[in-house]
This record gives sequence, C-alpha cells and structure tokens, in this order.
Amino acid sequence: MINEQLATNMQTKAAGKESGITFVAFTATPKERTIQLFGTRPDPTRLPDSDNIPRPFHVYSMRQAIEEKFILDVLQNYTSYKTAFQLAHAGKIKNQVVDESAAKSGIMGWVDLHGFNIAKHVEIVIEHFRNHVESLLGGQAKAMVVTASRLEAVRWQRAVQKYIQGKGYKINTLVAFSGEVVDLDVESISVTETSKSLNPMLGGKSIREAFSGKNGQRGDYALLLVANKFQTGFDEPLLCGMYVHKRLDGIAAVQTLSRLNRAYPGKDTTYVVDFRNDPQDILSAFKQYYETAELADVTDPHIIYELRAKLDALMYYTEDEVDAVARLRVLGGKQSELDAVLVPLVNRLLTKFHKAKEIFKAEIESSSEVAKSAKDTMDALLLFKADITTYVRLYGFLCQIFNYGNTDIEKRSIFFRLLGRLLTFDREMDTVDLSELALTHHTIKELGKQKLILGSGDPLEPTQGAGSGQVQDKHKEVLEAILRKVNELFVGEISENDKLVYVNDVIKGKLLDCEILVRQAVNNTKEQFANSPDLDQQIMNAVMDALASFSSTHLRENPLALVMGRKAGSWF
Repeated sequence: MINEQLATNMQTKAAGKESGITFVAFTATPKERTIQLFGTRPDPTRLPDSDNIPRPFHVYSMRQAIEEKFILDVLQNYTSYKTAFQLAHAGKIKNQVVDESAAKSGIMGWVDLHGFNIAKHVEIVIEHFRNHVESLLGGQAKAMVVTASRLEAVRWQRAVQKYIQGKGYKINTLVAFSGEVVDLDVESISVTETSKSLNPMLGGKSIREAFSGKNGQRGDYALLLVANKFQTGFDEPLLCGMYVHKRLDGIAAVQTLSRLNRAYPGKDTTYVVDFRNDPQDILSAFKQYYETAELADVTDPHIIYELRAKLDALMYYTEDEVDAVARLRVLGGKQSELDAVLVPLVNRLLTKFHKAKEIFKAEIESSSEVAKSAKDTMDALLLFKADITTYVRLYGFLCQIFNYGNTDIEKRSIFFRLLGRLLTFDREMDTVDLSELALTHHTIKELGKQKLILGSGDPLEPTQGAGSGQVQDKHKEVLEAILRKVNELFVGEISENDKLVYVNDVIKGKLLDCEILVRQAVNNTKEQFANSPDLDQQIMNAVMDALASFSSTHLRENPLALVMGRKAGSWF
C-alpha cells in the first residue's frame, strides 16, 4: 500500500481549483479546454456541468477589432485554385497489392513534390505577388508561402529562385524550417534553413530578424516560405499576401491566415491565394471566433474512470507495479529502482507483441483463426499504448478542474506516463514503390476570387468518448486500381491540351536518339550545347514528328510553343 505522505501529496495535486486563486488567460483563438479551464461559470459555487458551462470572463471579439480597425479582415480577397492531373505507371503494376491509404497518400505527395507541379504553382505565386501585392504600402509589402512539409519548402525555394532569376525579377526570398532536410533528387547532403544554397544572404542573422520590416521599410526580403514555422505568434505588419499550399483545419486555419491581420498605416487590403482548402471550411473555422468562442458542453469528468476500468481490465500490469512506480517517482527514488519495476513489464509486453507479429506473418496467407488471434493481440497492445497516452493527457487537464479525491487515479497517471515512453511497438510502415510513376496531364484552375462573409459560427465541442478508438484494419488493393481511382477524381477537368507526354516522352526520346546531339552534349558545356543550331533544328523535327503521330489540338495550333519554351530555358 502507498504510504500516507505519498497519498497526501497526490491528493493535493489532484485537488482541482483552490478557492482564492484566479486563473487568467488571454487568447484570440481559445481551444475548448482553455475555456473549460479558465472560463467563468454562471454559478461559481458549482463545478462545470451541462447547465453550468464556463464562458470567457471578457470578450474583445474579432468582429469588434475589425470594426475598430485594430485588425484587418483577412478574408476580403480570397482566391482558391484546384490542381487536376492524370498519372501513368511505366512499370508492371497489375499484380502489386498495397495498402490503399498509404498508396493514395504517397501518390498525392509524389504529385505535390513533382518538379513540374511546383514550377506551375511558383509561376502563379510570383506573378500574383508582382501584380497584386508588391506595390502595396508604397512597394514595401511582404508575403508568406505556407508549404506542407520541409522537403516541399526546400524544393519550392529552389524553384522560386530559378523562376525569379529566369525572369530577371528583383525579389529576394527566404525559406524557414526546423532541422535538416535531405533531398535525394538534388543532392545527398543535408541542408538547413541557414544553408547558403537556400538562404545565401543571411549573414548570420536569424530568419525572423532578416525578414522583419523596420521603420516602414521592407528590407532585403519580400517573400518568406515556411514549413510548420511562423504560422502562429509571428508579428509582421508589412505582410499583405499569403499563398497556402497546405491543408489547414479549424484553429490552425485561423491562426495561420491571421498573420495577415496586423494593422499598419495605409494597409487596407490583404490577399489570400489558397491551393489546398475549401473556402467554406476556412470560413467555418473563422466563424467560430468571429463573435465569441462558446462551448457546446463540458467534458464529463467520469470518462477518466471509464478509461481506467478499460485499461485495468486488460491485466497487462498489476496494482503492485502501479504502486511501486508511483511511490518511487513521488518520493524521489533512483532511476535504477524505477527500471527494476518498469523494464520487466515493458519486456513482457514487447515480447507478447513480437511473438504475435511472428505468428501473424507466418499465417497471414492462410487467413486462419491463428492469424486472426495474433492480429487481435497486436491491435490490442497498440490500442493500449494509445489509450494510456490519452489517459495521461486527459487527466492532466481534468485534475485542474475537478477534485477526484482518489489516489488510484493519480497513481495511474504517473505510471502510464513513464510506461508509455518505453513501449516502442515497431508497427510496420507500408511503403509503395512509385519510382515508375509518370505525370501525363496537369492543370491548375482558378476557382475565382471572393469575399468570404464572416458571421456567427458553431460552438466548440468538448472532449468526449476518450479511449473509444480502434486500430483500423488496412485495406489492401491492387496499385493499378488505386491509380485508376486517383485519375477518376479529375475526369472532366483534364483535356488533351493539358497533356505533358510530348515533352516528357516523345520529343525528349527523339532528342536522346540523335547521335549528333549526344556527341555535342558530351563534348560541350551546358551553355554551349544550349546555343547549338543543331539543337533547335532537332527540336523542330521532333515537334513535327510528334504532330504526325498524335492528334493534339494545342500543338496543331501552336507548333512553335515547345521551341520557345526551350529558348526560355525551361527545358534544360
């Protein structure tokens, strides 16, 4: 049994809100837990309940701030785009069976990172910036590009630099991301945001310092590309444009786009160009915070008991193990003493998982009851780890509001927190070979500029049903069928004018078959080869051969388009 001192410590920690203590929080985008924790209850003598829902003690709403011109309405000029494409696979994929979810995710990611796709998006972004944003604030306006990943940010930065240099534009850009990125398509060495190949003019400054506008002047940089950075808490009043190439949901959408809302003398217009999100989803997110954020209900404090009962019923651990870990943790026991309790338990659970995994692999083809039982064992352990993580997170929130007066609840929070860090179930990640994937058609269509009208939105929903999740079975499908489903998403949105096959396959192939060009490419520099009169002639011959072999309306109307593209440097 746990000693009296430990019980007293735990009960004090679990006591909830003490009288005489005031909790205060200021935020423009409160989460439901923030309101439950810091909100004012209609009847302060009672705990939060469905008929005693906490509310903000004071509200300076987004609506009032916009009306008083303290901030700007960032949805006044919102333009959305949609990318449509078609894909082909040059490999033998008819019998390749893969996880459908992993395959679809991989295919969409492959398209996002494709050089042609990025180049077309970059062209839209830079030209929109020059035509609509750059001239604002006396030519001092800045813009931000929000990308979906660090690798995407790196490739965008390189594509932006290439496009700007090719056009001769005087626009300096920065890219910001954390850690290191290795882009195997370009180089095998890792790069960081301070690498000279990405941000060559930093000169030891931080990204924030280099991009900051000072004394009403834009400074050296007009465009900032980010990946999970500077989307919250970043204050740059000269920001007037944002280009979104990332899925944004709920509070993340509001916080990200609100980087534009800072008032500044002469700033009365902002632009959002969104390539990834439905305008109505963005509008719904903003509406929740336009007037005031309200709760639909409060979190039921009894769900922690339900989750505890579910975890205890699995019998993966004993009450003695829980007591021992909690006692040692609270009373300052040595790490070796904690290990003596936790390590045998962890080894027991990991061994159970790995044995089930081996049985499942051996029996998977037979679809036997043995295979099913082994899979059930693995799923139960994976769900156990997820549930103990939920328990720790949920109790850490609820114990600040409710006095459970129960040391068993607190002990498990301590126990689960330490145990969860050590449970490293190696769930296999599904990989799909997309090396033979080819982009055959591509187009980006503007869906139009609109002003999204703000108004009252739906209340915030509290946490409910914790621990009710299940491990989802992976749905296997033939890769060829998955590719067909992806292509079907854009039926009716792609035409023959959007075909890329002429440059990628037919014309490029004909040029590679020309011995004269191969010899010149080997014996000359890139610049010398690009100026070869034989290259121009062979390109023209290849275009004419393509016209004779394929019926493309676009090429019939403009057979010199590809030659002009070559001269503009878009081929080599």
